Amino acid sequence: MPARTSSNMDDLDDVLALASRPEADAQSAAPTRATAIYALLRREIIRGELLPGEKLRVEVLAERCKVGATPVREALNRLSMEGLVSQQDQRGFRVTPVSTQHLVELTRTRIWVTEIALRESIAAGDAAWEDRLVVAYRRLARTPNRLPETPHEMNPEWEDLHRSFHAALVAACPSRMLLDFSARLFDEGERYRHLSVRGSSSGARDVREEHRELLEATLARDTGDAVRLMNQHTLLTTRTLLDFLGQQEAASAA
Repeated sequence: MPARTSSNMDDLDDVLALASRPEADAQSAAPTRATAIYALLRREIIRGELLPGEKLRVEVLAERCKVGATPVREALNRLSMEGLVSQQDQRGFRVTPVSTQHLVELTRTRIWVTEIALRESIAAGDAAWEDRLVVAYRRLARTPNRLPETPHEMNPEWEDLHRSFHAALVAACPSRMLLDFSARLFDEGERYRHLSVRGSSSGARDVREEHRELLEATLARDTGDAVRLMNQHTLLTTRTLLDFLGQQEAASAA
């Protein structure tokens, strides 16, 4: 497995803290342990630290997290239901592979779902929603997406704020099921983006300006322009990712 960052070690410490509970509390702790392991592995898959196709051995993960096999299997089954992990009969678990075909399908679905959620959010949003959206944008805008010491990796703080801003845009949508599905699709897209930025420097896009224009159109309740800008924002990212995947697939074929 790839080397873990200090952020990963903090997450792992949380898992270990759960595992250190007294045996008398084991029954109530088991679901919590599975949830903590699920969150840890999900984060590592999305960030590209667990690579597509990588085998996930239950015994290795159990040893790493200092827990039994049961909560690890529960976490992997949950990730399998989300499509981030693939389970093969008698062959265990692997991180789900990526492909250009899946990315195109994912992008198309994200555009459909996000458009509905954004339209509903603009229609239902109140002043409090606007305030939260502005705060989310300002926090994102003042945070660099890369740090000088690690120019080939995304700034984890920026990533969290980026996710929060996109969630804030659609937060007023009254359908919780739609929001949950939208968030899941966003995270699947983040996995591709993480893989593409590894070994590359930031590109020529002015992402901060894209976010500013999207914010202004949304606050102006200009639904058509907001949807157009959101779709454009998503498609620009996808084009970059498709170029990256095309290069990777060509290299593999060679």
